Amino acid sequence: MIVTSSNRILGAFALALSLSTALPGIVEAKEVLTIDLVNEPATLDPHKQWNPDSYYVYRNIFDNLVTRDDAGEIRPQIATDWEQISDTEVVFTIRDDVMFHDGEKLTPEDVVFTVKRITDPAFASPQLGQFDKIVGAEVMDGNKVKLTTDGPYPALLAQLVKLSIVPEHVVTEVGDDAFNAEPVGSGPYKFASWNRGVDVKLERNDDYWGEKGVFESAVFRGVPDASTRLANLQAGTADLVVTLNADLAQQLEASGRGKVLTVNTERVAYFAMNSALEPLDNTELRKAIGFAIDREGIVEGLLGGYPKVVDELVSPAHFGWVEGVEGFSYDPDQAKEIISSLGEDAKQTMKLATSPVFDQRVVQAIQQMLTDVGLSVEIENTDMATWLKDQQTTPDQAPMLTFSRWSCACQDADGIMYPLLHSSSAWSRFNDGEIDKLLDEARSELDVEKRQQLYADLHDLVIDKVAILPLYQAAIIYGGAEALEWQPTSNESLFLNRMGWAE
Repeated sequence: MIVTSSNRILGAFALALSLSTALPGIVEAKEVLTIDLVNEPATLDPHKQWNPDSYYVYRNIFDNLVTRDDAGEIRPQIATDWEQISDTEVVFTIRDDVMFHDGEKLTPEDVVFTVKRITDPAFASPQLGQFDKIVGAEVMDGNKVKLTTDGPYPALLAQLVKLSIVPEHVVTEVGDDAFNAEPVGSGPYKFASWNRGVDVKLERNDDYWGEKGVFESAVFRGVPDASTRLANLQAGTADLVVTLNADLAQQLEASGRGKVLTVNTERVAYFAMNSALEPLDNTELRKAIGFAIDREGIVEGLLGGYPKVVDELVSPAHFGWVEGVEGFSYDPDQAKEIISSLGEDAKQTMKLATSPVFDQRVVQAIQQMLTDVGLSVEIENTDMATWLKDQQTTPDQAPMLTFSRWSCACQDADGIMYPLLHSSSAWSRFNDGEIDKLLDEARSELDVEKRQQLYADLHDLVIDKVAILPLYQAAIIYGGAEALEWQPTSNESLFLNRMGWAE
């Protein structure tokens, strides 16, 4: 959390920059871009925690094997091209002109080390479920790397858009903890400092092989209160702020001091029910919860109509989205009838796990909706690090109820449905052989039409078994300075070198 005095100092510095004037006829480039996040990063090691505040920062420090452009198409990055040489083997050609921030060259060996690190079960990356289909990585002649998958894996490229390449020589020499404290990448910005509880500072990599950023440095601050983030933007002490709600967006538009930047993302809000625990092992109770939650009311009444209600655990930004799927309608009378028929089995008080990073109005609304149909629900609010730890565990130790939002940044159904529904995943709260079988088939089917049909079947099965409750495709609302030139994308990446500044 930012201390007030530090906030004032940072704010004054940013304000002074914003008020500075150039000589006549000369446009003065903005030197420091200040970004207010919800929290400071939990980690700067790209293979550790997978949360937005960490992701926003470290995506600028590291390059990925491949990337997506602003239109969502997969493009080369560290890999210049690739060839599928068999159903289970893809060969990537690695750029030979990339340097890490310490001056050492990025090599195919670094790519292989990266793959083996993130797929090592002992390393216990929370992203393991998104890369564990990779069973082999080896250097080939001609500056190439071959990846081998456990069976055909059509989502491989989609997952690799977030595989950040780390330097083997640094990680092995200093160890994971020291690398997290002072990360070394090859990206357009390099790590400068991490003042815990205050800010993270990045400096432009002037030797970057690709498109360089226009800002000399960027400061990321953790500002938990959304109203404070908005006030900082309007005062000129922040240039970009994340995660505003609809009310604050309206205030920003009315004020004329900044602009609203928004996009419907690939992030899906969902309500997970731990079927390993009583009374949620009862399908009828889970159905009652499905009927009790007014998703349209949440989207229109609380979220300003920005998100889109979805009945499947993907968004229109994903491969695997199927038009016409129909889930639970809002029917509190039917929910009450089911709960009444269950008698004492539905009387147990259930804990609803959440974190301040999520919109508490939504969490409280869901609690009230469940209370209104006769259930007893208590909200358990913890910091994000604790929440993440509690979520990544065995079902018998996991929370009973969870409100959350999920993005794999891959825009493929495998990246959200597999970790949240497959019984082998530490995130899953459901164990069903039929769903597991379809998930395994869908992530192995190379025929696009057949794969799409498998996801259509999965969506129907998830609804029938009430495995999880999709709520809405989240819209993210940013606030930006008037001079900031940037178009948000569905995968929620804050690429500093894709931003501009127009005085």
